[in-house]
Amino acid sequence: MRRRGEHEADGCVLVIFGATGDLTRRKLLPALYYLARDGFLPEQFAVVGVGRQELTEAAFRREVAKNLREFVEEKVDAKTAKWLTQRLFYVGGDFTTDWTVFTDLSAQLKRASSDFKIPGNFLFYLALPPALFPVVAHRVHEQGLSAETDGNWRRFVFEKPFGRDLASARKLNSDLQKIVRERQIYRIDHYLGKETVQNLLVFRFGNSIFEPIWNRNYVDNVQITVAEKLGVEQRGEYYDTAGALRDMIPNHILQLVTLTAMEPPVSFEPDAVRDEQAKILDAIKPFSKRDLDKTVVRGQYSAGKIDGAKVIGYTREPKVRAGSKTETYTALRLAIENWRWADVPFYVRTGKRLATRHSTILIQFKKAPFTLFRGTTIERLTTNRLVIHIQPDEGITLHFGAKIPGPLVRTGPV
Repeated sequence: MRRRGEHEADGCVLVIFGATGDLTRRKLLPALYYLARDGFLPEQFAVVGVGRQELTEAAFRREVAKNLREFVEEKVDAKTAKWLTQRLFYVGGDFTTDWTVFTDLSAQLKRASSDFKIPGNFLFYLALPPALFPVVAHRVHEQGLSAETDGNWRRFVFEKPFGRDLASARKLNSDLQKIVRERQIYRIDHYLGKETVQNLLVFRFGNSIFEPIWNRNYVDNVQITVAEKLGVEQRGEYYDTAGALRDMIPNHILQLVTLTAMEPPVSFEPDAVRDEQAKILDAIKPFSKRDLDKTVVRGQYSAGKIDGAKVIGYTREPKVRAGSKTETYTALRLAIENWRWADVPFYVRTGKRLATRHSTILIQFKKAPFTLFRGTTIERLTTNRLVIHIQPDEGITLHFGAKIPGPLVRTGPV
């Protein structure tokens, strides 16, 4: 059942470009459902979906209801789902070439605002390839929908990836800042919405027992893994131009690296946290060509079986180029050259069509000296590990050794 919350957001219309895409179905719509369920969305709220498919409003609402049943990780509450779906509107068409889409969007915004008595606050969420960001933002601006007047706000959320490389990211920033103000721009990595990721700073800096040993004196290595069982599915056209490295490393995984390795910020304010994360990025040792064979691994999945079911190889996926060499798996060894992490390797890995789906941060501590246990039945000591489980099962586990009950001195993992 939908609850009324103490921390409801401002009334607004959320516009999702890419409303029929994979990210919207799997992530955005379930997120909206959870927010509605927990009372964070106000009564003055509506969603206008913009997609390339020509759908009626009723068809779009049915599709969203179906997606909620499929991707919400609990039994969907009928009243909450109804509350959300009745606030859905839709505009269909190719918004890269058909500029009438934006006049239709303007009309739908007026209709949604009128139906639910929403003030002129608009949030534009672009779940699109980065090449389309300035195109769509410019067309929205031309319709007069980006101007902030009468105390109302207009915000633009740009989903990762933000460009393809440094040059394209800089150009993208320059192009967008010609259209809207910097304070209206939000560059988003949806991975940061995961509860355990948000808990990292509290876990590290809110507990005095871990911070003293969170350094090169006690840590042997750090391992960050984001493994997926799914293939590229319907994202072949995009994925074939990006690959595992561009799709995951500069955003999801480097966010986890910086949150794990950063120094304590002076406050929990966004700029203070960002500044400490940026210091870690500056400290990562650049790769050299002569060391690539020792620090980088790339691979691509082939045909096989997952959970006993046959799956096709990457080059047989829809919209993937025949003979493509794009990697679907990559692993890197990073070196952070600062006082805290000198000589502590950070191993990061990510891939699709792997045996299990899991995302973890593993802190492996150095072994204790064996000297004390010479002459006993103990052959080796258990390595202490702290594992932060991000998905699918969120939580934190600590692994250490203890004596096994009995007359002999034997140890086992706990």
